[in-house]
Amino acid sequence: MDRYFIFDDMTINTMPIHTDVQINQSTIDSVYLERTVVVDFYLPPQFHTLEEVSLLLINDGQDLVKMPLQAILTKLYSNNNLLPVLCVGIYCGEERKREYGVAYSADYLGRGDKAGLYNKFIFDELLPFIRKQFQAPSFKEKAFAGFSLGGLSALDIVWNHASEFAKVGVFSGSLWWRRKSYENGYNNETDRLMHLQLRYGSFYPWLQFFLQCGSLDEKADRNSNGIIDSIDDTLDLMTALKAKGYDDTHIHYLLLEDGKHDIATWTIAMQLFLQWGWGK
Repeated sequence: MDRYFIFDDMTINTMPIHTDVQINQSTIDSVYLERTVVVDFYLPPQFHTLEEVSLLLINDGQDLVKMPLQAILTKLYSNNNLLPVLCVGIYCGEERKREYGVAYSADYLGRGDKAGLYNKFIFDELLPFIRKQFQAPSFKEKAFAGFSLGGLSALDIVWNHASEFAKVGVFSGSLWWRRKSYENGYNNETDRLMHLQLRYGSFYPWLQFFLQCGSLDEKADRNSNGIIDSIDDTLDLMTALKAKGYDDTHIHYLLLEDGKHDIATWTIAMQLFLQWGWGK
């Protein structure tokens, strides 16, 4: 029996029951970002209705081609290890460091000042585009993920729009994003922007967090405790989450020994993230 994937109001592919993942690329002329955004859609190979498909948005979609995500997904589906998930790779632009970040505040160097506009792009342009193209008023659930600064962006968006999302994946997240420099009186407790808004946020019992670090993510150790900053920042984020009421059923922490701040490490983490979130 054939399955059909609907795209742009037309049946573009009659797909027999198999496990190959197809990629469709689209572009969106964003008013908010004042650029053309390239988006890759990784189509799940088989399903019955769109209501059975989860939606996963991923920042830095250009890096997914290098993994390659298509091969990862195909292998998981071939082994019958994955429920249907529509992965959407959102390509970054030249102003990546301005569009990614936390929406409520730029960092101490003014980076992330367009994060609010990126939020508007996601909710007012990208999601309506996806719903129209796939004739899908809703999905089973929605999630967001990203790498490095893209991971911080994904976490910020999910945290501030918890009614829209169920899961978030943060790979080597730039959780150090701060409002003061070290030279101007930086304080761990008050100046990390993501940690600060968690402290004043709420408990959303349905949210789940996948947080990954590599032991070789970086070399910096600002407090000289023998633990690199990216791990310290992630562990402190988990502490902040648990102070809100989250526990180990909500949080999955993955530390990859010898893992680096690179695509090769995130390729390993992505496979584990997909199985954590949508594994059979």
